[in-house]
Amino acid sequence: MYPLDKKENCGVFGILGHENAVGLTYLALYSLQHRGEESCGIAVINDEGKISQHTGMGLVPDVFNKDVLESLSGRNAIGHVRYSTTGSSILKNAQPFVISHHKFSVSIAHNGNLTNAVKLKRDLETKGSIFQTTMDSEVVLHLLVRSKKKEIEDRLIEALKDCDGSYSMAVLSEDKLIGVRDPYGFRPLCIGYKDKSYVLASETCALDLIGADFIREVLPGEVVVISKEGIRSIRPFPKRCTSQCIFEYIYFARPDSSIFGDSVYDVRERLGIELAKHHSIKADIVISIPDSGNYAAVGYAKESCIPFEFGMIRNHYVGRTFIQPSQAMRSHSVKIKLNPIKSVLRGKNVIVVEDSIVRGTTTGSRIKTLIEAGVKKIHMRITCPPIKFPCFYGIDFPSRKELIANELSIPEIAEFIKVDSLEYLTLEEMLNAVGKNRDKFCTACFNGVYPTKVHKKTSKSVLEEK
Repeated sequence: MYPLDKKENCGVFGILGHENAVGLTYLALYSLQHRGEESCGIAVINDEGKISQHTGMGLVPDVFNKDVLESLSGRNAIGHVRYSTTGSSILKNAQPFVISHHKFSVSIAHNGNLTNAVKLKRDLETKGSIFQTTMDSEVVLHLLVRSKKKEIEDRLIEALKDCDGSYSMAVLSEDKLIGVRDPYGFRPLCIGYKDKSYVLASETCALDLIGADFIREVLPGEVVVISKEGIRSIRPFPKRCTSQCIFEYIYFARPDSSIFGDSVYDVRERLGIELAKHHSIKADIVISIPDSGNYAAVGYAKESCIPFEFGMIRNHYVGRTFIQPSQAMRSHSVKIKLNPIKSVLRGKNVIVVEDSIVRGTTTGSRIKTLIEAGVKKIHMRITCPPIKFPCFYGIDFPSRKELIANELSIPEIAEFIKVDSLEYLTLEEMLNAVGKNRDKFCTACFNGVYPTKVHKKTSKSVLEEK
């Protein structure tokens, strides 16, 4: 039996009934590229109900050229960008997934991680199912096909009632576009409107790019059914305590997006303000680790009245270091991604604001670069608490042994990465920065309190043993 991939943080988009559905999906995926750089794809259904797709490894503009886009015809489309970390960077795992059943055709784009996918896959295989990929998302398609319900949304609901974990999905059939968030609301998903067509997107930045109006977010546990009759909301799942992923604010989402009812930029700036209030120190300048640390550094500088400077310049032709599929790629990317401005840094006492420290290797490499640039003293400030526990809901913290804060104390981490001081926001301080919805976030990676049952066969190490 092949192991199932843990599905990591990705980006989804869907649109129904637009003459330029493929072009708009392409643009939207471009704006969601930060959520996954490993593979991408578009599936489209034409007026005759025929479904076609194109997927590829790499970035959106590399996978889709003019000829490919013109070969995809239809007014209904969904798209997906993906990253993974469990060693299956192969084309067959690229999404959206498509099935053509004798009764219907359907395509699915999934962001999240099904924590009981291994058990479900084993049960389905004993009943005759044959899996083509190692993705947990394929489990949903098998359950959907086995359902005896008539309408596609009812089939999907029945399938998802067997699934645990996190999912924000866009599902496309011949005449419907369906959006769904799990009852805990781990991952974002919003609804937009353009030219009399409804759209679904992981983040509002995708709506901005295509000129769509933001309508609202899909609620936790809500199924939104979009058809030519309009939009219909269904709430079929038992109510749960909302547990939105706080790491969307800290790192993943784009700063020009609004998710979970707040501006990502504003939250990151408030995180920096909290750092300056509770973890201040004298220094000459404040710098960030581009790009996700920029906005917290601005907040720190404002609150501390220490000048903000751009001490490091990012090469934007290099992907996001954290979401590279292997450690070898991560280490290589760090070396070419950031370049220090020596005239700004030389001889200075510097406060470095960073969003997080996960494994410590990337941070250590960046600190080495600053030391080589002539920085006198380095005081690092982190916009979240130490990450000590694995995430089972779609972030790349798969095992405790990979997390430096699980192995070392804060002073030991400071020594390991070679900074003069290191301080993190506490859990309380971080939640203060989030503000009004502070009780609606998952913080399991910091405190080990998981909002759902963690299945025995969930972790990366167990999956890879099979």
